[in-house]
Amino acid sequence: MSVLLFGVSHRSAPVSVLEQLSTDESDQAKIIEQVLLSPLVTEAMVLSTCNRVEVYAVVEAFHGGLSVIGQVLSEHSGMSMGDLTKYAYVRYAEAAVEHLFAVASGLDSAVIGEQQVLGQVRRAYAAAEANQTVGRTLHELSQRALSIGKRVHTETGIDAAGASVVSVALGMAETRLETLAGRSAAVIGAGSMGALSAAHLVRAGIATVHVVNRSMPRAQRLAENLRAQGVDAHAHNLDDVADALTDVDVVVSSTGAVRPVVSLADVHNALSGRRRQLVICDLGMPRDVDASVAGLPGVWVVDMDRIQREPSARAAAADADAARRMVAAEVATYLASQRMSEVTPTVTALRQRAADVVEAELLRLDNRLPGLDTAHRDEVANTVRRVVDKLLHAPTVRVKQLASAPGGDSYAEALRELFELDPTAVDAVATAGELPLVPTDYEGPRPEVAG
Repeated sequence: MSVLLFGVSHRSAPVSVLEQLSTDESDQAKIIEQVLLSPLVTEAMVLSTCNRVEVYAVVEAFHGGLSVIGQVLSEHSGMSMGDLTKYAYVRYAEAAVEHLFAVASGLDSAVIGEQQVLGQVRRAYAAAEANQTVGRTLHELSQRALSIGKRVHTETGIDAAGASVVSVALGMAETRLETLAGRSAAVIGAGSMGALSAAHLVRAGIATVHVVNRSMPRAQRLAENLRAQGVDAHAHNLDDVADALTDVDVVVSSTGAVRPVVSLADVHNALSGRRRQLVICDLGMPRDVDASVAGLPGVWVVDMDRIQREPSARAAAADADAARRMVAAEVATYLASQRMSEVTPTVTALRQRAADVVEAELLRLDNRLPGLDTAHRDEVANTVRRVVDKLLHAPTVRVKQLASAPGGDSYAEALRELFELDPTAVDAVATAGELPLVPTDYEGPRPEVAG
């Protein structure tokens, strides 16, 4: 069985397509449940951010697994299979491993080097693990992805050039407005993304912040936190978003709502009687702001499409290259260890087969020489076992070494053929050797920012 990835991201599709595919936690659970109804799929995990929807699955067969996942996503999005496959990408086996490691390291993000996607990978794995939809393969793959992601951000400077989508978006807004210092802003959404946006605004010297949220207590808590930092902050219910937009210079919105929370009328009313420009950073997926707002005079919208084209969203070439080398090395190490672990059941089955042969021959010896004293019998037994161990040592060590290279699975197959090992015995060893799943101990960044 191998890992199959079926995905759509900002690199393969426009924002409108990503909006159709966007999922919340309940959607993700349903997608996994439907995928696992097929006997061709044994494990599954969904990674969904504002920039991607990816299904990772352990499948019995490539084409069958691909068909199952594609059909489920097609039904979820309402897109035909033909339209969906125009924007989808598929990775299998080694390529799927390489892709997840790159994603966790921030190398495939709209903002190269941003850290938040690492937390999103962690949450995707944790959700699948809690629902018991990952087994040994996706467990080990996810843990290694989280590990290399953390190493990349710790050992390279990749995140210095692209801390987050928020920082890039507000950097673009500041360039457009010349400065954010002393200006007023509206933050729509008081979750982790809203808190991150507010923190960036405070560092930029913003004077006034209107916090808008569906839950008023949460908006009030964020507003109180901002007031404690010397900012003139006010809390608003989402129903009063039009009032909150009046007389602000910049809007940052990321609510996770399934439809726009800022309408054309809301922005049109906010522009009434004002002459200065309004900058709106729409970081929601799907969009938080009605797409037609971008056509209003005096409004400049920063959305995910615009962010992806922004030069500041790209990490320094040297840091990105260093990160890619680290990922490549980790991929090679991971794949080698996987190949070696795959040959281990065959080696174990071979040694068990040899032990059974030894015991059978010693029993035959006992029948032929019933008068053999215990000391001599033990010496013969130990001698036979040492001879067998020495004969098996070199081939079993060597087959593990050979199996670590690409295509190494053929050596295990040859070993099974040469020694006529029962495939069911090998499978039994592999099943008995599976490790129990344990929660990840990774403690990474948690804000739900675009990945």
